[in-house]
Amino acid sequence: MQARGKLGLLPLVALVIGSVIGGGAFNLPSDITQGAGTGAILIGWLITGIGILALGLSFQNLNNRRPDLDGGIFSYAKAGFGQYIGFNSAWGYWCSAFLGNVAFATLLINAAGYFYPKFTGKNVSSIVAASIVLWAVHILVLQGVKSASIVNMITTAAKLIPILLFIVITIFAFDPAVFKTQFWGTADFSLGDVFPQVKSTMLITLWVFLGFEGAVLLSGRAAYRRDVGRATVIGLISTLAIYVLISVASLGVLDAAELSKLKNPSLAYVLEAVTGKWGASLVNIGLIVSLLGAWLGWTIVTAEIPYAAAKEKLFPNFFLKENKNQAPSRSLLVSNLLVQIFLLTFLFSEKPYQLAFSLASSAILLPYLFSALYQIKHSWQHKSKNRIWNLLLGIIAAAYSVWLIYAGGLGYLLLTILLYLPGMLIYSAAQKQKQQKLFKGYEPWVAATILVVSVVAIIMLIRGEISI
Repeated sequence: MQARGKLGLLPLVALVIGSVIGGGAFNLPSDITQGAGTGAILIGWLITGIGILALGLSFQNLNNRRPDLDGGIFSYAKAGFGQYIGFNSAWGYWCSAFLGNVAFATLLINAAGYFYPKFTGKNVSSIVAASIVLWAVHILVLQGVKSASIVNMITTAAKLIPILLFIVITIFAFDPAVFKTQFWGTADFSLGDVFPQVKSTMLITLWVFLGFEGAVLLSGRAAYRRDVGRATVIGLISTLAIYVLISVASLGVLDAAELSKLKNPSLAYVLEAVTGKWGASLVNIGLIVSLLGAWLGWTIVTAEIPYAAAKEKLFPNFFLKENKNQAPSRSLLVSNLLVQIFLLTFLFSEKPYQLAFSLASSAILLPYLFSALYQIKHSWQHKSKNRIWNLLLGIIAAAYSVWLIYAGGLGYLLLTILLYLPGMLIYSAAQKQKQQKLFKGYEPWVAATILVVSVVAIIMLIRGEISI
């Protein structure tokens, strides 16, 4: 019998799909073609598919073999590499989650702007509208994870309708001649030209998958432990198929150069090229529903991260406070206050959506990397009949994570490390609360590296050598 208030397989799958398929899917055609031709995009999806599946299967294996680790991916970092690495994984994961909500807010306003031009995404009206949605979602999540997950299931079903309709219509409109136009981005294939193009797709393809590990984070709230890994893999394979179909179908309607110039949300304007205005209207309505669902799903995750980290004694006990509905109220409040602050980027960033999703993608890289490294470590230390397979999964997942850090570029890496700097204050408070020494073993060197790199990032920001 399913425990009262616990999440079954279907809500967990819906949470994964609902968290993953958000605004990124609706802007995928233009985002992925900004610096890549058709051939490079296909290679990028192949790399992403292999890497993401390796990560997802690693999470499934660790979830099955370490059922005592209910905190999600940062629990793996803590178990494998100590308190401070575990804390930084939790901190990076939290930053990624709330920055993802900032990106959702940006796209939501752009979609609303299709119907109400007053919402430009770069004015005070846009910030006010996004803030109203932010705190409405806040109130909903306060009703409890179970109640919010039911709403998430409904919005997940609703958002898939325009996406699946888009795929069907554009497949019928697919033109092979358009698909083959400047296939490699140049007249002929050249590895020197294609390699940078593939790199340019990496943070984008990662961004549209962020949240797939959400079921792992909520494993402590699952009715049956086995459903957590199953939900992660089912959701992952489903979304991968949808993303590849969106990309391929779009490239058969408009070529990469045309797609790269479309406004947000580009999915609407691809469909408009086939059907006229009604297609764009449908997609924008679908995007609004999708973003509300994704925002809700990610808010659940965002609130759960500091709460789960506090249970692991990585964050201060302040974040353990729950309301009568067992919602992590303090964690939710602090998370949404941070989103509110970052909404101010609407006023000074030329591309607030691209800034938010790029930082969100960069911030998750270290948590993913240390989860993959723990998969390797655990598989090496514990013999089983699947030991070689699990080691291979961990190696592929770790290689993929390192490749993403390289592909993201120095600028985003420096800005991301800068996000880790304030975390030292939170970690210090947690360690003081436990009356434990601040750093142990090699941890002072990790902290020193974060400090030095952050100073370099600040200097480069002041000099204009990197920018936001």
